[in-house]
Amino acid sequence: MGSIDKYIFRTTLASFVVVLVSLTGVIWITQALRGIDLMTSQGQTILTFLGITSLAIPVLVLIISPIALMIAISHTLHKLATDSEIIVMNAAGLSPFRLFRPFIYATVIVALLVAFIAAYLAPDGMRRLKRWDAEITADVLANVLQPGRFAQLDPNLTIRIRERQPGGQLAGIFIDDRRNPEERLSIIADHGTVMKNDQGSFLILEDGHLERFETGKREPAMVAFDRYAFDMSKFSNRGHDVIYGIRERYLWELIAPDQKDPLVQQMRGQFRAELHDRFTAPIYPFAFAALTFAFLGTPRTTRQSRNFSMGAAIAAVFGLRMAGFALSVMTVKSPMAALLQYLLLFGAIGICLRVIVAGIVLEPSAALTEAINRSNERLLRLLGKKPALA
Repeated sequence: MGSIDKYIFRTTLASFVVVLVSLTGVIWITQALRGIDLMTSQGQTILTFLGITSLAIPVLVLIISPIALMIAISHTLHKLATDSEIIVMNAAGLSPFRLFRPFIYATVIVALLVAFIAAYLAPDGMRRLKRWDAEITADVLANVLQPGRFAQLDPNLTIRIRERQPGGQLAGIFIDDRRNPEERLSIIADHGTVMKNDQGSFLILEDGHLERFETGKREPAMVAFDRYAFDMSKFSNRGHDVIYGIRERYLWELIAPDQKDPLVQQMRGQFRAELHDRFTAPIYPFAFAALTFAFLGTPRTTRQSRNFSMGAAIAAVFGLRMAGFALSVMTVKSPMAALLQYLLLFGAIGICLRVIVAGIVLEPSAALTEAINRSNERLLRLLGKKPALA
């Protein structure tokens, strides 16, 4: 790798890292704010909250990486063009395809990163997220029952404790149980403890009163008790059996799925679509890089505007990705849609390489340029500004 290649390679990768970190950070914050109730309603610490929400970062990186690469290549080419370096390189005999080589090196790095994330890191993070969420839900007695708060474990079941004491003692327990439409239970106990055994989890209440309001009766039945076991197994055992979804399967599990798995039998189309999404994920960086360079990589004079090329590159990348999403959805019903997705990606790469090798400058026609200028002049008049003189 020559000095020019190293310079372009370092500039592109540095820009890619900055853009990737920035975009991922912004999107992660917006997603993390949706899970803020993890701390407020389930009594989790800030470290638990950050740990759980950060497990979704690999999925964000998987989606953002090709876009960040496109922005990085655009920034590098704009920098080279602004400093007239592209024109100098071309005058020195450096062909557009030769200039494209360091961008290919950077794209290979990004593609390997995307492949690793798609095959292992993203599904592993989703698995950890699901297990962690299941553990938090399963530990409802320890985390949801916070002192001084009414915890609604079920639409018709509310529990409140006054305080937690040393040794696992719960003081001042109130339970309002309306799950049975034929009766309503209200329980007040001085203290209690949590007991778990082979039969389930129970809230052992001591020194309290139980009021039972039965349908059709005017007076409630009141019972004083020394010791009463309230069954909490339905809530404390929730989430113990973790079933991984399609996005939480590793690549090799999608390639050779267990045919006896009920999820595989019910959702074969979704498994097929997810498998091809994993295969095409490392191809998108090459397609985006080729599209961006085809529009912006050729040498131009200062009189030739790059605004159209920049807009066209963004539109082409956006259109290619949207077409990929559409074909991915169609793959669920038709295996032929997966073949079309590969043809679309490799076709776009092939056409762009042909443009790069031939050194074709992709610019709007004279008629289109004139129409754009007229539209700009009309817009300036509407805004009360005088159009600039040519």
